[in-house]
Order: sequence, then C-alpha cells, then structure tokens
Amino acid sequence: MPREGTGPDFIEALARGLEVITAFRPHRPEMTLAEVAGAAGLARPTARRILLTLEELGYVRTDGRGYALTPRVLDLGVAYVRSMGLWDVARPHLERLVARTGESCSIAQLDGSDIVYVARVAVPKIVGLTVQIGTRFPALPTSLGKVQLAALPPDELDAVLAQPTRSGLVPRWQPDRAERDAELREVRARGWALTDEQLALGIRSVAAPLRDGSGRVLAGVNVNCHAAETPVDRLLEHHLPLLLQTAGEISADFARLDDVPHVTVPAVS
Repeated sequence: MPREGTGPDFIEALARGLEVITAFRPHRPEMTLAEVAGAAGLARPTARRILLTLEELGYVRTDGRGYALTPRVLDLGVAYVRSMGLWDVARPHLERLVARTGESCSIAQLDGSDIVYVARVAVPKIVGLTVQIGTRFPALPTSLGKVQLAALPPDELDAVLAQPTRSGLVPRWQPDRAERDAELREVRARGWALTDEQLALGIRSVAAPLRDGSGRVLAGVNVNCHAAETPVDRLLEHHLPLLLQTAGEISADFARLDDVPHVTVPAVS
C-alpha cells in the first residue's frame, strides 16, 4: 500500500490505518505498540493514535500490554463478499459439490500475487494447511491461482507476479519463467488447473475459473483433498467433471445476476 498517494484526494491517515490492521498476521496476532509501529513502518506516536482510534471503533482490543484485532475486522471482508452477492450465488452449488465429492470446496480471488479465500464449504478432514475465509496463499502454486493467472494478458501477469506475497508462506514449487509460462499455457488450453503438493506437502487440488456474462474470469473454484487419501486419477476422473459442471452453473448464475436490473428506490420521508 503506498504511503503517499498519486493525487490530492489521497487520504494518508486512512492508508496508515489500513496498514496497522494488515500488520497483524497469523504468526503475530498480538503485538506491543513498538511492534505495531515497526511492522507498519510508522512512528510510535502515529501508531498509538491509530490503535486508540481502532480500539474506540471496536476493531482492536488491548490488555494494557499488547494489541490484537477483534472479530469486528471480519466485517470489512464480509462486506466485500456480500456486496458481490458471491456467497449467495455460490453456496448451494458448493454444498452440492461437497456432497458429491466428499471433499472441501472453495472459491478464491486474486489479490496481487496471492489468492484470498472468499467462500468455502469444508468437510472435517486433516490437511496440512488451515483454510478459512480470508486465508491468503501465493497464487502460482495453487490451482485456484493458476486458473486466474492464466486468464491475464502477459504484461499484467508479469506485473501481478512481481508483487511480493503477503501470505507468509514459502511454497514448495519455485518455477523459473519458462516453466511458469508453460504451466499457465497448459491451464489456458484445457480450462482447468491441477496442483499436486506444489504449495505444501499433502495438498492436492483441481480448480476451474468462474466467469461473468462477458466471459471475464472473476474467481476460481476448487476441490481440495489430501494427497495421501485421494490419488490424482480419482481427482481427475471423478471430481474434475463435477467441478467443471459446478463452475459452469455458478458462472451462469453470475451472468443472470448481472442481467437483473438494479433499481434504487428513494426512502419515503
């Protein structure tokens, strides 16, 4: 996030407040004032004023020694999902796909060089990485990321992948440019993506793109399984056809949603 904007309307205080919120990560859920200031790159007095403001608004709590986010921060992300109508559209399709595959299914969208999970229906299985709404992974070694990266023009792809990940995770697969481009060409040609323990040991998944009425890729949807339980053949021969059908159904619902006229009725005073 830029500290200084490119125009006169940029609100630096708002940018700093968001930097403080995003400074809290899974490996540091609670921090002292000095740690927050250091993580956000702010002077301690500035960080203190921001933390006090966020505390008054209910986004931060403190025990007098350290600061931590409150569940109210989730409202910011949930507002995004609700504004998209994505969960309402996708939920019955994801639930049906989970029932037919017996595996967890998720939807994620690109955010820089990462994917962020925005919808998920999980089954109680032990996997190597915990996933919930808001979880962030590097995009390239995930099936959900591959189907979205493959839809980008070359210049945009390079710009996206040049951004550093904010996931805090180092993936097992570290391809060079030629290997990366070959992988994404294959994904683009066949219309789906597979990842087999490229992100982390034990994680195997297949994903398909979700599109709007114009054909633009909005997100990815996947079936995720444990590599020790579900062989690749099972994933591709049984789960993939069901996934592709589900992706088509969700995309069709997105297109229908776009076609619905939206009318704002003024309130009666």
